[in-house]
Amino acid sequence: MTTTTLAVLVPLLPFLGALAGLLLGRTAPGFVRPLAVLPTLASLALAATVAWRQSGGQAVDAATELTPTGSVPVELALYVDGFAALTAVLVTVVAACVQIYSTGYLRDDPRYPSHAALVSLFTSAMLLVVYSGDLMVLLVGWEVMGICSYFLVGHYWETPEARAASLKAFLVTKLGDVPFLIGLFALATDAGSFRVTRILGAVADGGIEHPTLICLLLLAGVAGKSAQFPLHTWLPDAMAGPTPVSALIHAATMVAAGVYFVARLLPLFEASQAAMTVLAVMAAVTMTGSALAALAQDDIKRVLAYSTIGQLGYMTGALAVADRGAAVFHLLSHGAFKALLFLAAGVIIHAAGTNSLAAMSRMGHLRDRVPDAYWTMTVALLALAAIPPFSGFFSKEAVLGVAEHVVTGHTEHAPAAAGWIVLLAGLVTALLTAAYATRLWLLAFRGEGPEAPDHGRQPLTMTAVLWVLAVPSLALGGFAFRVLPDWFDGHDLTPTLTTSVLGTGVALVGGIVTYATWRHTTAHAARVPLGAVAAHPEGDAGLVEAEAIASHAPAYGDIAYAPDPSDPGRLLLGPLHRPAAAGFHLDAVYTALFVRPVRAGASLVRFLDREVVETYVRGAGALPRRLGAAVRRAQTGNVQTYVSALLAGTVVLAVAAVLVATGA
Repeated sequence: MTTTTLAVLVPLLPFLGALAGLLLGRTAPGFVRPLAVLPTLASLALAATVAWRQSGGQAVDAATELTPTGSVPVELALYVDGFAALTAVLVTVVAACVQIYSTGYLRDDPRYPSHAALVSLFTSAMLLVVYSGDLMVLLVGWEVMGICSYFLVGHYWETPEARAASLKAFLVTKLGDVPFLIGLFALATDAGSFRVTRILGAVADGGIEHPTLICLLLLAGVAGKSAQFPLHTWLPDAMAGPTPVSALIHAATMVAAGVYFVARLLPLFEASQAAMTVLAVMAAVTMTGSALAALAQDDIKRVLAYSTIGQLGYMTGALAVADRGAAVFHLLSHGAFKALLFLAAGVIIHAAGTNSLAAMSRMGHLRDRVPDAYWTMTVALLALAAIPPFSGFFSKEAVLGVAEHVVTGHTEHAPAAAGWIVLLAGLVTALLTAAYATRLWLLAFRGEGPEAPDHGRQPLTMTAVLWVLAVPSLALGGFAFRVLPDWFDGHDLTPTLTTSVLGTGVALVGGIVTYATWRHTTAHAARVPLGAVAAHPEGDAGLVEAEAIASHAPAYGDIAYAPDPSDPGRLLLGPLHRPAAAGFHLDAVYTALFVRPVRAGASLVRFLDREVVETYVRGAGALPRRLGAAVRRAQTGNVQTYVSALLAGTVVLAVAAVLVATGA
């Protein structure tokens, strides 16, 4: 079987599994789990085979025209180079782990069939984005992921949190997709094609007339899809969905699509210095702001959500300094340890039978209760904090090393300002990342909160997946930076001494200071007693509201909790804690700038429609109706009345004629 045929089957198998799952979910429930797991595992095997055959060599490039358009053709095209092949392997690995994990996590959920089918469709759409060689076909996968995220985030649609989160995710990403679509059309107009290879050829020949405008339009869609500032606010709220969905979205689909798109078309962005600088600023603001917000969150899933936003900022930062190898390297390592973090958090939630334990201030006595989650999450947090020799160290240092090369003038593909912005923001974020990773570990596993009821040992399908993902989280970086350059344009990914020392040093400082602060606050603070929590039988996000005994307890997301005085984040952030916990009130800003004006405009239109347009319409109908009524009164049906009126009219006419004649 040819490599092209195998590549076609990789996204096709999950799609067929999704279709069969939707059709048979109610009539043959026994087939739901096999239809969820087996096609994804088969897709993983085929993606690995495609990657092995491709081996960083000549790209697989095949196309056939879908239908004549009369202008720019749309083609069903495949373009599988080294980083596309490896990204597809990441997507299928994480998707397979999520599907296997979900069989245990959602085993009693009556909506599991639709969940499994949508996850398969989500996986197929992302694989279409990865393998597509035509931007219009890529757009199909791009938009299918958007609608899948809407349904998956709103899985628990009975709760207002889930409904609001799904709608917010859909609208915010669509807000970026509108200029993105305009940018695609403008790009195809300049290049004369939607094919990736022809567009890159046009860029090399200088055939793109408006690169800056096109790149800025495309970046709007990237910011929405990959949750970059200022369109990142939907991602923390998306935690209202089931935890396996969070793992899939954050690790290998949707949010990775924007980074992948820019990496695919990086020469186009390199043609505009302004676009590269904007990308660098967007990455820097995203990195530092999300890290500060993560340090203030109490919900463990929101901490991880803001962490994802920040790590995506590292990837876009690598692209801003013109190195897609470093960006995709961090995409691969981040996919492994972030999927592990979310799935381990799901084990913690599942162990208590309630989502209320997503609030770290309520956690306690968990280290011995969930040993698998404890050890594997420790590995993932060390990778997140970029502590050597874990995978996150090598991929994050690759980003910082490339930024250093730009600063020192070793490369001219990106402006020096972009290098400085990414390097300084990356080091600050490394400090904050280690701080919130340490805080999460301390509060989740070393906390002294109330002990929740033990709901028994977790299913093997959940715990086994954690250990599978722990392997790349621990070992991927150690050999990948030596192997991946052959797959990624030959760019060196070896950590440099300067950034390795600086990055590791600030990470250690962040972790040590957080630990010392936690010891200090624990020794001097009395914990606030918290109330009991009632668990919903379906037991996941959005189905439980925690009780807050203290009357001043704030609520973030769907979790209400009493402030924990032993929380080191509160002391470390000081006055920044409250705004950081609320995401720096960006939602309130957007409400004031956009939501309220739109609602006011809608109210004005409704008023004008009701009071002006409808009044005119009613008046236009009322005048003939009144004239008709007046005429109707004259039609009495009495012959004498008619004769009298006729005689009176005759007299009037006669008098008028006499007067006219006399006047003449």
